[in-house]
Order: sequence, then structure tokens, then C-alpha cells
Amino acid sequence: MSSSPLVVFTGTTPNIGTTLAAFASTVRMAEISGQPIGYLCLNLKSSKLHRYLRVEKPAVTLDRLRPELQARTLSPEKLKLAAFRPPAFPRVHILFGNMLRDQAEFFGPEEVEHLLDTAREAFRMTVADVSAYWDNAATVTALRKADSRIAVTTPALSHFQEDGRRGLGQSSPLFGVPADAYDLVIVRPPWRNGGFSMKDVQKETGLSPLGELRLTEPMLTLLDSGRLDEWLAGDEGGKRAMAAEAERLMSRHGVRFGRPAAAQPWYRKLLAHRNGVGL
Repeated sequence: MSSSPLVVFTGTTPNIGTTLAAFASTVRMAEISGQPIGYLCLNLKSSKLHRYLRVEKPAVTLDRLRPELQARTLSPEKLKLAAFRPPAFPRVHILFGNMLRDQAEFFGPEEVEHLLDTAREAFRMTVADVSAYWDNAATVTALRKADSRIAVTTPALSHFQEDGRRGLGQSSPLFGVPADAYDLVIVRPPWRNGGFSMKDVQKETGLSPLGELRLTEPMLTLLDSGRLDEWLAGDEGGKRAMAAEAERLMSRHGVRFGRPAAAQPWYRKLLAHRNGVGL
């Protein structure tokens, strides 16, 4: 079995941008590596990426693979065929999440583990997006199996302190994942100015910083109309979103760079904007 890496994103709090950070990272990894990167939506009750990409009725979703997962017969080839590949990012392979919310509690750890093992064989790297709740097999199993764990939060004190303490500080160790076994990503919404810095959040949580994702009003407008791919592919800020963070994760796990950063279109434009001064 291939030992390709699994990176899992979880939020301290629901609906703060965890999916955006996870998907943007997946896109950047696929662009930079030139290799197939898998994205698994494991939000069993709040799957939203299909709406962000204007895929109203995905042909295959996580719940439709349950028979294969229960029988342990899902192959890497079947998983690749089930995955959606956005035209703008053909090396990204998306398995959309569970559409049957009333069946979320029926997913067992063995089924999730089989899916993760299959993804490791199918893709050069896999990103799993799990919820902020620890009451389901997907969150627990994915975080236990992960090679890198990314905790997403915001500069709001209630998110990184109260929610972080409850989820990462209390729940995580109960399932065998140390509270400090995470890297930190802060999502900064456009309507918050100032607030707590990365250093403040790092000191409170005790986690190592991976980076930040800055949301913008144009991005939120595109998100509402199901055009997240347009923001990531066409907006200047969108082209840079999670790029440095993706490179750090790839370097950590030995995923080769198909094109160095200096060869990326977003890098060249950023360099030109800064009058040739390097990053």
C-alpha cells in the first residue's frame, strides 16, 4: 500500500472557513506538484463544497459509496472515477460529502478508515475536511490517521480560546490525539479589523502557526454564487490563497514540486507588483 500523506483540516468552530482553507490548499498542492491530489469532504452533516462550486447534483457523493465502504471493496480506481474534477483544476479530485444527513451517525470508523486507506493509494496526497464536532466517526478517525492535522480558527477570542479549549484541549486527547498535535491556520474575515494576532492565538493555543487565509468581499460574493473556483483561479488574492501553506506541507511530506514557486503565474505577478523584491 502506498504511504502517500494524509492532511486533515478541522475547525475550532463551525462555519468559519475551514472548507475554504482545506480546498484552497488542495488546489495549490495540485498546481505546484502537477500530480493528482485528493479532497475528501467528511462533513457528515454540513457538506457545502458542491454549492461553492455550483455542482447542484453531484453524480457521486460519500453516501453513495457506503455499500463499497461497508464491504471494504472500494478500489483506488473506483474512487478516482467517483471523484469530481473541476475544469479549472483538473488535477484536483473531489469526493463530495454525505447528502443524507439523517444517516450521518451510521458511518462507522472502519468505513472511514477504508476510505482513507484507499485515497492514500489513489492520490499523491489527500486532504480531508472534517467538521468541528467530535461526535462522529469521520472527525475522530481522520484526525487519528492523519500525518498532518490543521486546526482552523479565527481571531475571535471565543473561537480560538473557548472553542479551541473545548475541542482541541479536551475532546482531542480523549481520542488519542494530543492537544498540541496540530498546525494553526487563522481565517481573517474582511469585516474584522485588528483583533488578536497570530502570535496571540499561538500563545493561547500552544500550536505552531502554518499561515493565514484572508477572506475578501469579492471572494464572499463569488462564494454565494457558487464560483469559488473563479476566485481561486482568477482573483489576484485567490491565486495566492494557501499557496505558501501548501508548499510547507508538501515539503514536510516529501511531495515533489512540479514547478517551483518562482515559475507560478501568481508568484510572477506578485513579484512584479512588488517591483522585483522577493518574498
